[in-house]
Amino acid sequence: MNATSSTSSTSSTSSTSSKTSAGSKTSAGSTSGEALTAEGAEKVETATRVFEVLRRLVLDQDARRAEVADAVGMSFIRSKALGRLVAGPLMMSELTAKLATDKPYTTLIVDDLERRGLVLRSVHPDDRRCKIVTITDAGREVAARAGAILARPPDVLLALDGAELAALDRITRKL
Repeated sequence: MNATSSTSSTSSTSSTSSKTSAGSKTSAGSTSGEALTAEGAEKVETATRVFEVLRRLVLDQDARRAEVADAVGMSFIRSKALGRLVAGPLMMSELTAKLATDKPYTTLIVDDLERRGLVLRSVHPDDRRCKIVTITDAGREVAARAGAILARPPDVLLALDGAELAALDRITRKL
């Protein structure tokens, strides 16, 4: 992490944890009427550092997304759509919400996946205005390939020794 993001993360957490409405809890667990103790402030700082590492570990894996896109021959958002459809058919509006996109973009994604034979689009049996998107067997295969790449542990986790990994496992199971 660079010095700029470290400073901004810490200062934004400090300001949000000490300034809350009357009677509400701060992130350190004390009520707003109480001063944040040195121990509480240290806990917030430590939690901020840990969260930043976890965030980078999970979210800043642009190389992993590019690897998925290369492996499946389509953009990451398309493989993400297939992954959301593995659990079962979704209405277009549900898929839009799960992808956190807008309706026109979801339509473009589904149009492309349909052309590739990875999904089928049908009319909802109870509401002809709604479309249902269903993954095909070919789409399941692509989703499985993408999922295998995304599920592979990052090298930094594999580099930990057994005791460190076991400790991290115990801690993350509490979350």
